[in-house]
Amino acid sequence: MAEENKTSLREEKNVGWAIVAYLLFFVPLLTEARRDPFVKYHVRQGLVLFISVFILCVLSWIPVIGSIIFLLGSIVIFVLWLIGILNATTSKKKPLPLIGKLGDKFNL
Repeated sequence: MAEENKTSLREEKNVGWAIVAYLLFFVPLLTEARRDPFVKYHVRQGLVLFISVFILCVLSWIPVIGSIIFLLGSIVIFVLWLIGILNATTSKKKPLPLIGKLGDKFNL
C-alpha cells in the first residue's frame, strides 16, 4: 500500500510539472521531471505555444492589421493554453489544436 501512495504522489508531481510547462516551458527541464516522457511532451507543447506567442507579437508590429491579428491571436492562444493545462491536469497526452503537431519536431 505504501508503494501505491508513492506512485500516486509521483504521478501528481508529474502532473504539476506538466502544468508548469505551460506557464514557463523551460522550468521542468531544470528538475528531475525532465526524464518523464509525460512532462517532456507537455514541455514541447508549451514551447510551441511560447513560439506562437512570439510570432504573434512580431505580427502585431504590422500597421493597422497587426492589432487585429494580435487581438484575435491572443484569444486563440489563451484558449490553446487552457486546453493544454486541462490536458495536463487530466493526464492526457493530446496535441494542442492547430499547433500541437509541431511539438513532436522538438527533441528535448
